[in-house]
Formats: sequence, C-alpha cells, structure tokens
Amino acid sequence: MREVVVVTGTCTGIGKTVTTAALAAAAQEKGRSVAVLKPAQTGVTKDEPGDVDRVRHLAGEAVTGVELARYPEPLAPETAARRAGLPCVRPEEVAETAQKLAAAHELVLIEGAGGLLVRFDEYGSTLADVARLLAAPVLVVAAAGLGTLNATALTTEALRARGLRTAGVVVGSLPADPDLAARCNLEDLPRAAGTRLLGALPEGAGGMHPADFRAAAGSWLAAELGGSRRERAPAHP
Repeated sequence: MREVVVVTGTCTGIGKTVTTAALAAAAQEKGRSVAVLKPAQTGVTKDEPGDVDRVRHLAGEAVTGVELARYPEPLAPETAARRAGLPCVRPEEVAETAQKLAAAHELVLIEGAGGLLVRFDEYGSTLADVARLLAAPVLVVAAAGLGTLNATALTTEALRARGLRTAGVVVGSLPADPDLAARCNLEDLPRAAGTRLLGALPEGAGGMHPADFRAAAGSWLAAELGGSRRERAPAHP
C-alpha cells in the first residue's frame, strides 16, 4: 500500500524530525520502501546537514531523502526566503514531488517546518495546503509537558476546520522520569486533541546509536504507525 503522511508539530524543537525517523525505521522494519520529503529547511547553511540527513542517519541510508529549499536563517520559511532573496516553496511543488516519490515508494513522509500554519510563501500558504492537495492524513507531534494540551487542541482544531484528517498524536520527547503534568498529559491528550495518542518517543532518542534506534523505533509507535506499542491503562498518580 502506497501512503503519504504529513508530519507537523505543535511548535518547533519538540522531536518532529526524530519522530519522522522513527516512522521511517518502523516502516522499513516491515519491508516498506520509504521516502522523506522536507519542503523547506531553515536555519542551516548549504554545507551543513539538515533534517533529512538526520532522518537518514537514524533510520538508514535506504531512506530516500529530498529537500526542496534551504534557507540559512532559523525563521519561518516565507520570512527566511524573503530575507535571503530566494524563491519560496509552493504547496503545488511539494505535492507534485510527493506524488512522484509515492510512485516509487510505499511510504512518503512529508516533514513540515515548525507548526501547521507556518507560512511557506507571501500568499499565506502552509503545510495544511499541502495536506489538502494530497488528501493526506496529518500526524501531530506534541510536547509532553505543561501547555501541550492547548497547543495540540489548537492544531487539531485547525485541521478539522480545514476538512483535513488527523492521523493521531505522538509525543516527541517523553522524559524517563516525567513530572506530574507529563504523566497526566498521556491520558489527557487524546481528549484534548479529539484523536488517539499513537506513540511517545523517549527523551534523547535522537542521540541513540542508529542501530539501537532502528531496533527500538517500533516499540514507541502504535500499530497504526507500523509499530507495536500498546496503549497503557490510564492512571492519574
């Protein structure tokens, strides 16, 4: 089955790239061919490794990686493109590239920059427009701690308002010894977001040895995402 999944976050720096790598690793473990598409990489110079490189490092060189645009300043893609005097990325370009990748791969993962409604261009186009063009489900990567319920609810509400399908929520970085808020959020996130919690990556997963990362990735993700994680019975401390 060929599938395109859009991966977004409730904000930046919450484990979206490592989650994308885990999805890719779990899919490859099941024998599926995988491509990762990064429409706009910001905050990285032309000679530095970007998010696609990090995904391939963790999930394996067999992953096909494509980056459409790169801007040196760590800003929203539209702002970064304008300041650099470079062309913006258009949703149509992203969708066309994803469709070409889907013709040769069983799973295509499109990793956004920052959150769902970060602007790609001067017209206000966003990752949501890419999902609409492809009729693709959107996986939301959320933080674990205090404040995540509101941010995640706002993201999934924006998806529903646009008639887009939410694939579920994954916690991008769960501490080994989570505090009270993080423990409660594992139970409360599905209610706040109106969708299932489909995984939780351990804090520091991105620093694991690649072989260990690939071996463990499936255990962090639910079956819907190609993993083996089982939902735990909710229990507030």
